[in-house]
Amino acid sequence: MSNVRNILGRRAVAGAAAVVSLALVAGCGGSDDGGGSGSGDGDITISMGLFGVMGFKETELLDRYMEENPGIKIEAEVAGDEQTYYTALQTHLAAGSGLKDIQGIEIGRAKELVDTQADRFADLSDVEGTDHFLPWKLSQVTTNDGKVIGLGTDIGPMAVCYRSDMFEEAGLPTDRDEVAALWDGDWEKFVEVGEKFQANYDGDASYIDSSTGLFNAMIYGHSEQFYDRDGELIHQENPVIQDAWELASQAASSGMTAALRQFQPGWDPGLANSTFATTVCPAWMLGHISEKAGPDNAGKWDVAKAPKGANWGGSFLGVMEDSPVQEEAKKLVAWLTAPEQQEYLFGELGNFPSSQEALQSDAVTGATSEYFSDAPIGEIFGAAAQEIPDEQVLGRKDGTIKDLFSQGLQLIESQGRSADEAWDTTDDRIEKAVG
Repeated sequence: MSNVRNILGRRAVAGAAAVVSLALVAGCGGSDDGGGSGSGDGDITISMGLFGVMGFKETELLDRYMEENPGIKIEAEVAGDEQTYYTALQTHLAAGSGLKDIQGIEIGRAKELVDTQADRFADLSDVEGTDHFLPWKLSQVTTNDGKVIGLGTDIGPMAVCYRSDMFEEAGLPTDRDEVAALWDGDWEKFVEVGEKFQANYDGDASYIDSSTGLFNAMIYGHSEQFYDRDGELIHQENPVIQDAWELASQAASSGMTAALRQFQPGWDPGLANSTFATTVCPAWMLGHISEKAGPDNAGKWDVAKAPKGANWGGSFLGVMEDSPVQEEAKKLVAWLTAPEQQEYLFGELGNFPSSQEALQSDAVTGATSEYFSDAPIGEIFGAAAQEIPDEQVLGRKDGTIKDLFSQGLQLIESQGRSADEAWDTTDDRIEKAVG
């Protein structure tokens, strides 16, 4: 079996680089228009705009590509926060300048870009060697007339990361299969386990980090969330949203959450200080948890199958139509998203492949994680990926709406608002944001 590496040192360096890049992402790139160019000696520079930990700058992939392709220079800028990145991208799209040759696309922004900015992206539907993706992955960035504006990087099948030592202290099973059996098939059972944990655990830790992770896990196990197939906003009447809100708000008001929204201030220290016993974790989150929880907590974390399969997150790489090095950028994007590179990134960072070929490889199916108690993460997340609906209906403002629902649940957790009050506030905010 392959073993996902402990990359805490390299991730820490990458995180520092990402902070520096925040100041750069809103400005111009290497040339006056932000794009790549050919230099006088025949070298070609390709610029990339990325966010979070997509893995390309954090690993050796870009260096390897440049070594294998003499004459190609790659300049990548990384914004640690996707919201900051997307705001800058929208500004550059509106201004028609400052764009990189290659731009990252987060799944929550995909539909908006497909519907409103597809003409600014090059068509990748005819790029050779790109027939290995999951069918629903590329459908998320495909226009009605068949134009593909991006190639898939990762997907986000979900599991539950849990502290086995805390479960033991609370009198709960610790074996990952027995833990998964506690809540098999029903997120309500997951909350019931939380009630038992809170009643029997003597320490200060909460059962779960935040109700927002629970909400996301519930809604992303279905084809439709905030929008229907016709592009109409349906959050008010969609039973998927209503059921998720009801259960998440129940958890939020019960005292079983640490009220620490994932990736927001306080969550990273919560991992380091053992503030909570569980978190709903897409595959791409494992690297972040291992870094922030730190070596002192290695072997205390484990991974169990979630009550139901779902997909949360996943990204794409798009090439800009006006790039002066469009053909070279297309080749780079195809290489970075090829099965071999997706396998490599899973082994290095835990980014789960969107390539069907990579998903079936021994490197993925047999992967374990030393940090997470040697959990068979390839098997666990692979099984979750099989449960993801074949159709994933996206809407223009999916990312914005998801953030607003997270803020609404925080009104319950942190401010003591009732579920009805928080719903009304969230609904008003959505109407204003979406118009």
